[in-house]
Amino acid sequence: MTKLHLIRHGETDWNAEGRIQGQMESVLSELGQDQARALQKNLLGINFDQVFCSSSTRARQTADLALAHLDRSFTYLDSLREIYLARWEGFLYEEIEAQDPVALNAFRHAPDSFDVDGAETFRDLQSRALDAVDKIITEHRGQEVVIISHGAWIKSVLCHYGGRSLSQFWEPPRMHNCCHSIIEIPANGKPAQIVRYADLEEDF
Repeated sequence: MTKLHLIRHGETDWNAEGRIQGQMESVLSELGQDQARALQKNLLGINFDQVFCSSSTRARQTADLALAHLDRSFTYLDSLREIYLARWEGFLYEEIEAQDPVALNAFRHAPDSFDVDGAETFRDLQSRALDAVDKIITEHRGQEVVIISHGAWIKSVLCHYGGRSLSQFWEPPRMHNCCHSIIEIPANGKPAQIVRYADLEEDF
């Protein structure tokens, strides 16, 4: 059995002010740091064989706090970074609402049709995320693996393994900061199964 633990980073200063992050850098707020430390208490009993982390600062900070007890190196990958949103990045959502309301509505309510010049589509994001996950599974079969990444990135992976279409991308459960999801991949070729979704272990 291969176990993938997918963890979203803690709250950032940009999360708190409603600013679009994408692949731009932001740092954990005080609350985000507290969330990561609280998460550590729930991870102490898990002996992770491998740790993979988005190369973004907010993910690295979360890993440093939530996995401070592990005596092993972390692998940082650009392929685990958040959806790239091009010209939107760094702006407040309310500013994009005024400038580009049709595209923002698609982003929020019709993600399968979202398309902004230069940005990743949700299909692009999912393809990148699944390529990274497939490589990790192939190279670390039978291991307990944790991936520290981002809300949309993790959602795209869970959509695939949960059999949801991209039109259902934003359906609950919500990917709150420092939430923990688990996917189990059996060694016998049976289908992978989501056993925890954003901290929920049933009713998702």
